[in-house]
Amino acid sequence: MSRKPRIDPVRWQPPPSRPLPPPDPTPTLTVLDIPGFAPEDVVVDADGTIWTGVEDGRIIAVGSDGSPRVMADTGGRPLGLAFTRDQRLLICDSHRGLLRFDPKTGQLETLVSEINGRVLTFCSNAVESADGTIYFTESTDRFRYEHYKASVIEGRASGSLMRLGTDGQVSVLASGLHFANGVTLTADESAVVFAESTARRLSKYWLTGPRAGTVTPLVTELPGHPDNISTGHDGRIWVAMVSDRNALSDWLSPRAPVIRRLLWRLLPYHLLPDVQSGAWVVSFHADDGRVLSQFRSTDPRFGMATGVVESGGRLWIGRIGGPGLAYFTL
Repeated sequence: MSRKPRIDPVRWQPPPSRPLPPPDPTPTLTVLDIPGFAPEDVVVDADGTIWTGVEDGRIIAVGSDGSPRVMADTGGRPLGLAFTRDQRLLICDSHRGLLRFDPKTGQLETLVSEINGRVLTFCSNAVESADGTIYFTESTDRFRYEHYKASVIEGRASGSLMRLGTDGQVSVLASGLHFANGVTLTADESAVVFAESTARRLSKYWLTGPRAGTVTPLVTELPGHPDNISTGHDGRIWVAMVSDRNALSDWLSPRAPVIRRLLWRLLPYHLLPDVQSGAWVVSFHADDGRVLSQFRSTDPRFGMATGVVESGGRLWIGRIGGPGLAYFTL
């Protein structure tokens, strides 16, 4: 862990929480060992191969035989992943920005490293539409992944939803977001759905219709923190819930900023308020935000779920804070 950066906390009142319906029967997790730590996101290519990125920068593919292969190394910290129409891999890298990797040629290229002359600081997740437009999030413009707790403790709404057009131009669609995270498209591509982890909500940025260019809420007052998200085969929105709400963090946020500044300065990073372990995923109806399914596992081998994707009758889950991917049968 590098030296902690300075923070400038503000008073912020976290949203209240509403309980979700009781979870579905607890699934039996299968944990898949991979070479590396903290495979934050998980995606599937057209051939059914599982892809993830680990903390040391490597991009790893797992074929049908379960054998992992190192496919690339970003030299940074890969976070959210997504495949494009032509089966190239979009990589959000906290150190390098928005990247694209071609598995056929092995070429790794940078698509976005700066926004309006400012370095892209915490590229978090991305998705490509049918016309080639790429939508991506920046969790915070103030800190990198290694110090994500700084953004939580600071309380500033410093995240954004952005668009990379087919002409190469980058525009900011929504700013002032509380730790913008997962992003996906609705099945009909009428809207981009994005998550704000600390605001504990999902929202829609409308692409078509009378609401085009506006943001409306889809799910609010979640009892935990949504991370990466994906669209299921039937159009539902799968959400990896990295943790229940942290009571200490919620208590500190509206208090005097000097308290949080002192805690940040005096406490070791690992003792600061953090996510709680658990494998928790929820799916929501893309139109009205109804809970369609919810799965929670207390398997001690796997927790801090941050990525989720549906494929071949299985739900694959990525994580931070530990090794390995996991899946269970739907």
